[in-house]
Amino acid sequence: MNSKIVHAQTASPKVTTGAEALVRDKFAALAGKRVGLITNHTGLVGGERLIDVLARAPGVKLVSIFTPEHGLAGLIEAGSKFDAARDRATGLPVYSLYGSNLKPTIAMLFDVEALVFDMQDIGVRYYTYISTMALCMQAAAPSNRAGGIPFVVLDRPNPLGGTHVSGFVRERGLSSFVGLLPIPQVHGLTIGELAAMIKGEKLLRGLDKLELTVIPLEGWKRDMLWPDTGLPWVATSPNIPTFETALAYAGTGLFEATAASEGRGTTAPFLLLGHPAIDAQQVAAQVNGARLPGVRIEATTFAPKRIKGVASSPRFANMQVPGVRLTITDQTTYQPVETAVHLLVAFDKALRANGTVGLVDNADEFNRIAGTKRLLDFLDQGASAPAIIAAWGAEVAAFRQQREKYLRY
Repeated sequence: MNSKIVHAQTASPKVTTGAEALVRDKFAALAGKRVGLITNHTGLVGGERLIDVLARAPGVKLVSIFTPEHGLAGLIEAGSKFDAARDRATGLPVYSLYGSNLKPTIAMLFDVEALVFDMQDIGVRYYTYISTMALCMQAAAPSNRAGGIPFVVLDRPNPLGGTHVSGFVRERGLSSFVGLLPIPQVHGLTIGELAAMIKGEKLLRGLDKLELTVIPLEGWKRDMLWPDTGLPWVATSPNIPTFETALAYAGTGLFEATAASEGRGTTAPFLLLGHPAIDAQQVAAQVNGARLPGVRIEATTFAPKRIKGVASSPRFANMQVPGVRLTITDQTTYQPVETAVHLLVAFDKALRANGTVGLVDNADEFNRIAGTKRLLDFLDQGASAPAIIAAWGAEVAAFRQQREKYLRY
């Protein structure tokens, strides 16, 4: 496996993942089944691929592998489609769920008696692994295949923890692969909890009769951020190399759909943001003036470079770009979405002051990632960051109430 593993800051308390529990319990949940495994490079048990563990497991027959955006090794650049292949170690077919199909077809599932999902998500609505899970649940449901296929989720921690919920809930009419579910930008659920909510709240159609099983975590508590789990960090995709990046991306991922650089092509994606037409000192001063918790904003310059498989066409490649660097000083108090809104407002104001039309140059793309048209409307109206943040308060409160019965930890 070529993916970078970064060891957690602490080894205690130790969290047991659903995959580890499955192996420890001798695959009882899958006994006698022909299994299709939805996974990628993050689907590890003790540093070994669950693929390889399942392939030699007694009483279980692994027959196929399905893999999401970024591919089985997690090395394919964001947005790059890829085709089916064969897994070298096992010889099994690897079906792409980020090519001509976004979910398994009936033909792909013909020989499958249980569909298992195991990969590390990062707790953000527009990170596509949860869209893959939801569509695979649809593919397994009886309405989409005679009799249906049991769907098993091997739960993993939400790296951002389970208490912080923030951002606009995705609006009707803005459903897309980067916003398939009507949930806030940061939802505070594990993938197992989310799967149960998708079914229970009918967030997608056709799941009423889905046979859903979640193999739970052990030792995880809602107030844990990733470093508290004792688990090693695996780069979940090429531009999320560290937990700090994931924490920032939960908010600054919005910059992907703007005219600014989101830091791709540097060693600090989503922690570096820039645009040639901003006054970086002014932007940093404006955001720091808000005294946001857990973060310091510093003016800087950076030069994005083309990096094969990571950033083949970064914005402003080989230019010295004025921008800002985020330094997260306290991960426990840092608020990623709120910080990103302050940065969006500051960038937009700086660009308009310099005679441009503003930060967002593709409204449709921005609205899809934001999950709402209101955020762009607020920017166009010159609204303050606190006013924007206040605007999602009621819907986040409603979502918290809606999700309550699905919380397992």
